Amino acid sequence: MEKLIIENKEITIFGNEEKNSPLIILNTVMGEGEKVYNECLKLGAENFILCCIGNLNWDDDMTPWQAPAISENDTPCSGKADEYLKILTEKIVPAIKEKLQYEPKCLAIAGYSLAGLFAIYSLYKTDIFKYAASASGSFWYPNFVDFIKNNKTKIKPNGLYFSLGDTEKNSKIKILQSVQNNTEQIYKHFKQESINTIFELNKGNHFTQTTFRMAKGITWLLQNN
Repeated sequence: MEKLIIENKEITIFGNEEKNSPLIILNTVMGEGEKVYNECLKLGAENFILCCIGNLNWDDDMTPWQAPAISENDTPCSGKADEYLKILTEKIVPAIKEKLQYEPKCLAIAGYSLAGLFAIYSLYKTDIFKYAASASGSFWYPNFVDFIKNNKTKIKPNGLYFSLGDTEKNSKIKILQSVQNNTEQIYKHFKQESINTIFELNKGNHFTQTTFRMAKGITWLLQNN
């Protein structure tokens, strides 16, 4: 495990640095990177590097445009994903490659919740990611389905993984109730684009087995690259 600090973001690198190993970028919110990595190993993933990025301004860095708070206890999203993505692609990823001293076999991006939203959004803004995994992605986000349908990714992804809890649509918060329908629409959109895409429904709500769900997505990417 190695650590870097770039633009106040905390980068932690897990894995065996074997030449050309796949590199997975995982944006994290609660320091869950090591747990996700260990879950991947339990699922049989091997010979990969997991780069976990923390100290993010979650409701800002992970959101594509401004959106109001979804409840009285929540905060508005300021939509600074483009700013963070610039840091990620121009500073963080090059620094990681320099640290590894090799060009990864493939470069993928993964995330849970808003980070899952960001992972898919990033495909429309940069061509460096060939794969993406979104676990319980926040596809309830206002106007995101329309954005997906009305725009093109920078390159055609080689593989996309989506998952969701089967009770997430039962949220008491109205806007969140759209998440399963929206996720299914996005999944079908990419399937129609002839992209290798999978969608899994897991038992439970948004907060059930989060690290395991994320690890399943990452492991699928590794098995399909």
